Amino acid sequence: MFLLLISIATTQLVALASPGPDFFFVSQVAASSTRRQSFRAVCGITLGVFVWALLAILGLNIVLKQFPILHRGIMILGGSYLLYLAYLLIQSAISAHQAKNTSSEPKLPTVRSQFFLKGLLTNLSNTKALIYFVSVFSAIVTGSVDIGTKSIILGLIVVETFLWFLFVAYIFSLPKVKAKYQEYTQYVDGAAGICFLFFGGWLVYTGLFSHLNI
Repeated sequence: MFLLLISIATTQLVALASPGPDFFFVSQVAASSTRRQSFRAVCGITLGVFVWALLAILGLNIVLKQFPILHRGIMILGGSYLLYLAYLLIQSAISAHQAKNTSSEPKLPTVRSQFFLKGLLTNLSNTKALIYFVSVFSAIVTGSVDIGTKSIILGLIVVETFLWFLFVAYIFSLPKVKAKYQEYTQYVDGAAGICFLFFGGWLVYTGLFSHLNI
């Protein structure tokens, strides 16, 4: 069991460390808001990971194989939400640019509020999380693993995710980082918006037109 837990922890850390919507969301919130608000965003993402991991343990990959239309629906809905976040971030970048040129206060979009819910929805709509938990994770946590071990694995995944994004939030909430963000808000939000646009567009396209393998 020890080797299995080490394998799960290592695989999860690699998955977390590769940049995706969750990372961009937490870093943007941490740099632009308070630590309490970024903590809420981290909690939302952690809950999303808990949901994905629990579904994977319960056999999500089997369900999606039986009902491919459900898989496509998840991809399309998730992509649509990421496109919505892309719109908010690009609007934020435009607002910051206009404010900089007119010396007025920028109008902040709702991406800066409801951090827990947005963190949760960002993770649930994250294609990387979906692919990871229905393929790699499900392959590691096979049916031969007993329920006690699966419960430990679930707890390990949740704690590791929480600590990782808490670390990311801490780094991006440092005064020097926040000062740089305030200086380059229009570029940071614009770049984050383009990343979300890419992730969301790819997810919608995949759900509509691509052959899905699980």
